[in-house]
Amino acid sequence: MPKTTKAKKKVTKPKTKVASKLKTKVVSKPKIAATKAPIKISKNYIPKDTEKYMCEKHRVFFRIKLNEWKKELVRANNEALYNGSMDDNSISADIVDQASSYTDKNVEMKAINRQIKLISEIDKALMRIRDDTYGYCLDTAEPIGLKRLMARPVAKYTIVAQEKHEKDEKVHADD
Repeated sequence: MPKTTKAKKKVTKPKTKVASKLKTKVVSKPKIAATKAPIKISKNYIPKDTEKYMCEKHRVFFRIKLNEWKKELVRANNEALYNGSMDDNSISADIVDQASSYTDKNVEMKAINRQIKLISEIDKALMRIRDDTYGYCLDTAEPIGLKRLMARPVAKYTIVAQEKHEKDEKVHADD
């Protein structure tokens, strides 16, 4: 019987390096920003100076406070516009009564206009909360302070920057 030689098969190593790289790419998950559950605060929560400034609790507190203030202003404006003396179309024969009515309506409209501007400021403050810039001065980027924000939640400037701003407005108004 003739001697047969077994042909040596060319042994190639599996491409483990490539395979392992592929595996790690397949196995590794893409990093997705973890979404946190919204923070809930109690109704009687008050921000404290001992907490980190403008932490999530502070932002939630001021968001709630601003939204409640906005709802209250909108309700008051609607009530004034639809139920107030604004719709009083009666014309009096007495000129003094007419002047008094006109003055009352004018004062009421100015108050409504101020409230509309305030609602606009509240919307801007809510946007700053979403942008994580709320609570910091627009001029100096310094913290405005919790006491100031509690007193005036739509504050955009520190007290020093606000005074400078008002002084500049007065100077330009005189021109």
